[in-house]
Amino acid sequence: MDNPVVVVGGSGRVGRIIVQRLLERRESVCAIGRSGHRARRHLAPGAAFSEGDVRAPKTLKAPLAGCSAVVYCVEPGTENHGPDRPETTMYQGVRNVLAAATAGANRPHVVLVSQLHATHQGHPLNAYGRLLSWRFAGEDLLRESGLPYTVVRPGWLIDDRAAGHRVRLDQGDQGTGQVTRDDVAESCVQALYTPAARGVTFEIFNEPGTPLPSWGAAFGALSWDRTPVGLT
Repeated sequence: MDNPVVVVGGSGRVGRIIVQRLLERRESVCAIGRSGHRARRHLAPGAAFSEGDVRAPKTLKAPLAGCSAVVYCVEPGTENHGPDRPETTMYQGVRNVLAAATAGANRPHVVLVSQLHATHQGHPLNAYGRLLSWRFAGEDLLRESGLPYTVVRPGWLIDDRAAGHRVRLDQGDQGTGQVTRDDVAESCVQALYTPAARGVTFEIFNEPGTPLPSWGAAFGALSWDRTPVGLT
C-alpha cells in the first residue's frame, strides 16, 4: 500500500499485534492511541504513533489524512453513563474516524473489529451501557458508508490455543466460542489484502484441527452483506 495503514486502538492488546503483522509486511503503519508515553513503549519498532481520541474529531484529522486503510480495534468502556460509555467509543468514535479517513476523495478499506452477539440486544452483555446495541450501530455506519469494508466479530478473546489451532469463520451471529487475539489480528490484516473479504461481516472462532490452509478460500466462502443484518 502506498500510504500508511492506520490502526485506531493500535496500543491495545489486539492492536499491537496488528501493527506488528503490518510491519512484517513492510507497510507504513501509524497507531492511534490515547496514552502516548506508555503506548510508545509497547509498540513494535518502526511504527509511528499519534496520540488521539476517537471521541475528539480534531485529534484524528492529521493521522488519518490520506491513509490507505484503517483498522478500528478500540476497546469499549462498559459504563452506562459518562464519557467512556459504548455509545462514544463504538458508535460516535466510528463515525468520527470515518469522517476523518474520508476527507477529500480518500476511500480507504476499513476493517472494524466488533464482537460476537452484536445483533443480540437481549443478551446480558447489553446491560453494560447497551454495549451490543452500539456495537451493531457502529457496524451499520460502516456498512452504509459506501467504503470498502470488513466487519470482524471475534468470539471470546484468549491468548492461548486452548480452543484449538484451526480458525473457523461463521456468519449469522448464532455461534459461540473462543478465539486467540493472534488470529483476530491476522484476520484483520489478511482482510486488507484479500478482495473476497470486502463487503462481508463474519464471526471468528478457534476449533480443534490444523491451521487454516488458505485465508483467501475462507473469505471466498463467505456471503456478501446485502442489507444490514436484522436485530434479534
